[in-house]
Amino acid sequence: MPDFSLPLLSGATRNLASFLEGKKGAVVVFWSGVCTHCVRYDDYLNRFDSDHPELSLVAIASRQGEGAEQLRSTAAGRGLRFPILHDADSKVAEQWYTQQTPRSFLIDAARVLLYRGAIDNFKFPQDPDYLAYLEPAIDAFLSGRPVARKETPSFGCAIRSVYYILPKPL
Repeated sequence: MPDFSLPLLSGATRNLASFLEGKKGAVVVFWSGVCTHCVRYDDYLNRFDSDHPELSLVAIASRQGEGAEQLRSTAAGRGLRFPILHDADSKVAEQWYTQQTPRSFLIDAARVLLYRGAIDNFKFPQDPDYLAYLEPAIDAFLSGRPVARKETPSFGCAIRSVYYILPKPL
């Protein structure tokens, strides 16, 4: 997967390679502060570092129209502790062929793609129909087994849409 450099919400610029230093890999999640689907994963993403210390987590806010100040306010208001990079012009989302949030990518330390798609089937873990997609891929990767399901369809909020740029009524 291609490397990139983007500003953190704090303003410092980081590249993907810096998140991979000393790690076995990373999970990159295209994320949005206003996407209701992303809100559901706040706790999961906040605990990711403690659940998977051998991996980095990188969230990328690419949604059209979401400004840095709005993202900082959202992160503070929701108590988000994971790193959020701002892809203001959605170029990294385009480069990674991502059209909606949330969409996750599991890569190894050499940036080889192992899994991409949904985190789960958007049901709660206690639901009998719940299916995790990202966690089994992580477990397989970290235990040295091949990832069985390498891709799942994503769902969520559009990163770019003509509806975001419609002219105002006269």
